[in-house]
Amino acid sequence: MNILELNDVSYTYDSKDQPIEAVKHVDCSFKQGKVYAIVGKSGSGKSTLLSLLAGLDLPTSGQILFEGRPTSTMDLAKYRRECAPMIYQSFRLLPLLTVSENITFPMELRKFRGKKARNRARKLVERVALPESVLDRFPNMLSGGEQQRVGIARALSMDSKLLLADEPTGNLDEENSHNIIDILVSLSHDDGYCIVVATHDLSILPKMDVIYHMNSGVLKLENSW
Repeated sequence: MNILELNDVSYTYDSKDQPIEAVKHVDCSFKQGKVYAIVGKSGSGKSTLLSLLAGLDLPTSGQILFEGRPTSTMDLAKYRRECAPMIYQSFRLLPLLTVSENITFPMELRKFRGKKARNRARKLVERVALPESVLDRFPNMLSGGEQQRVGIARALSMDSKLLLADEPTGNLDEENSHNIIDILVSLSHDDGYCIVVATHDLSILPKMDVIYHMNSGVLKLENSW
């Protein structure tokens, strides 16, 4: 079954001069166990599409289904918190919290606290190839690549099989970029996650299972294997 399905999805927002149709009649689906790339120039609509998948807004028309259920019928705050974790270009770690506290924060919102949450955080940093010693460090004590790994671990703490990534390699050098993509691919192929990446980074495309190109709000399938 598709974890996400888009049926004739469009999104229009108001600008100073006239309404802008940022997403136009998109039909596609996303399955577990695959990594999807959405590529396109700035202003093409890919970030808007990702924000719709993340539940930051609802389509102007059409329907997005998560595990068969329309997001329009769901509590969007709960959906964002429990079903659609996001990995960001700028990492967005909370600077006054330790790595452990950053990772366990989403767990605490679900009343999952204490020793069990700490143990879960320990397993998650191991999953993203970080040593246990990072748990008590603060984000500014980590490199960019390490911070992005913590961002992935935090997303994994939500226990959803969907991960959304907005330019996850945008602030990283080439080596760290490929390390991050390798982690995401492993999570998809080995652990069954559905991962959707919006990106300008064409160098990562050979590692993607499905590639979509977005231009002027229109999504087109480029490659799938």
